[in-house]
Amino acid sequence: MNAKVKITNRAGASFPVRRMNFEFESVPEYWMNGSAGLTHFMTALSALFPAGEMFFIDSVRAVRQHPSIKDNAELQKEISAFIGQEAMHTQEHEGFNASAQKYGHDVATLDRYTDRAIQTTRKVFAYLGKPVGITQEMVDLTATTALEHFTATIASQLLVNNHIQELMRDETMKTMWLWHAIEENEHKAVAYDVFEVVFGKGIKSYLLRTGSLVAAMSILFCVQSYFVFRLLQQDKQLNRAALKDIYTYAYSPSKGIITGMAREMIMYFKPGFHPNHHDTDALLEKWKLKLRF
Repeated sequence: MNAKVKITNRAGASFPVRRMNFEFESVPEYWMNGSAGLTHFMTALSALFPAGEMFFIDSVRAVRQHPSIKDNAELQKEISAFIGQEAMHTQEHEGFNASAQKYGHDVATLDRYTDRAIQTTRKVFAYLGKPVGITQEMVDLTATTALEHFTATIASQLLVNNHIQELMRDETMKTMWLWHAIEENEHKAVAYDVFEVVFGKGIKSYLLRTGSLVAAMSILFCVQSYFVFRLLQQDKQLNRAALKDIYTYAYSPSKGIITGMAREMIMYFKPGFHPNHHDTDALLEKWKLKLRF
């Protein structure tokens, strides 16, 4: 699979940290079924991850020593493993993004745009929420729980949608995305558990987390869509064929990865929701066995 894997679990968490080292040098330019549209759609997602994953890490670290969790040994183990997995995601997506950059696709600029969007948005929402007692830590952690729900949900689609898997013709890229998908589901409850322990389960917390999901998804859709169009335009591939491929892959009723996420995304609005209510244990075991994880 063109990657060296070292699995560690020194923290004793319920999931391990896999030290990956993918080799992206031989990844073709249009690695996703030879389609510029599909490849740039996935590259636009990848451009969101380095800054996004570091934001997740920073958000959880910011409250790690909160009195309600600093002596919670089990949760601290989960946090350590969460940080380890997210750090590896950052590293490997940076590696792929650099390989895309070599083909002339300006992912580095998109990475900077992502970081700027995150920092601007979090500060604006903290400013707006300050009069009602919403702190920067609350904004950051609720955004993280919302975005973690998104990443776990899109990850589930990658693991169950055979059509999507068949389009990933390059084995290195296919394995990278499937590895990332497995780990997003392994740690999907960590940020949520931290949020509930620190900020509780009342109506204020419910409104904060659900409102955060609506805001985060709206911003994410706009940013990722802009990235896709920018990559296509710069590559002189903004045409009907590319857009048709993207529609079928992402938004078509029968095969779309985004439309396939709808039911699981809506679960987040249920009072009493918890990420583990969507049981993916059997799915993860299947893929870990298949990928020898």
